[in-house]
Amino acid sequence: MKIDTILTPAELPALAQRDLHETLCVVFDVLRATSAFVTALHNGAKAIIPASEISEALAIRGKQPDVLLGGERDGVKIRASQTGGTDFDLGNSPREYTPEKVRGKTIVSTTTNGTRALRACAGAKAVLASSFLNLGATAEFIKKLQPAEVLLVCAGTRENRADEDVLAAGALCEMLEVGLSRRDERTARRAVPTKISDSTEIARHDYAQAKSDLAAAVRNATNGRRLLAIPELRDDVAFCLQRDVFPLIARMEADGAIRRQSER
Repeated sequence: MKIDTILTPAELPALAQRDLHETLCVVFDVLRATSAFVTALHNGAKAIIPASEISEALAIRGKQPDVLLGGERDGVKIRASQTGGTDFDLGNSPREYTPEKVRGKTIVSTTTNGTRALRACAGAKAVLASSFLNLGATAEFIKKLQPAEVLLVCAGTRENRADEDVLAAGALCEMLEVGLSRRDERTARRAVPTKISDSTEIARHDYAQAKSDLAAAVRNATNGRRLLAIPELRDDVAFCLQRDVFPLIARMEADGAIRRQSER
């Protein structure tokens, strides 16, 4: 298995020319899109449809009036002034996606970076939305599937690196390497070793340096500082750093919708 990593969204356009048919993509937008999607699915949402633009989300609502609109621009919920008259139902805070609001619902979401990163992976063998909230379930799924290549996609912030996404990618890489190199006592054989790209080594190194106080590392990151400065959103940072509280796989299917696949 080869593990490669996209560290910044500036690398996303190149995916259009890349053959992803044997690649499993894992998209991270820890603060906060993929964390919100995982939370919504855990709380009973039927599906999440990633939309690249506000206009696309509104067009889907026009055809499917029962969907909820979610997402953000500049970190806050999309308002009527940005859409020509329609307030979105939800922002991008995972704490908004409660069972009372989302159970049985399809959510159309558009965010600055996360939904764009997911859409860029279309055509891959599998596309997973991941976060610290469901990292263990994601790792177990990959170990069972054993794809030829895993591509860790850090959604970033605007066109820049987001430290929290890189740290999550590094954490997943560590989990995969431990799982794949563990000796199988039944067969007395080792799994095929992983091949790690330079960018993956960066993510793995950064996580190794930060994992003893991950909360401090994320609080000092650009997105962490921005959210902590907004009183109604500051609790999102701690929420999104919870580890393995939702044992589910969030998979983007052929129709472009993200659904809960299974539990560990």
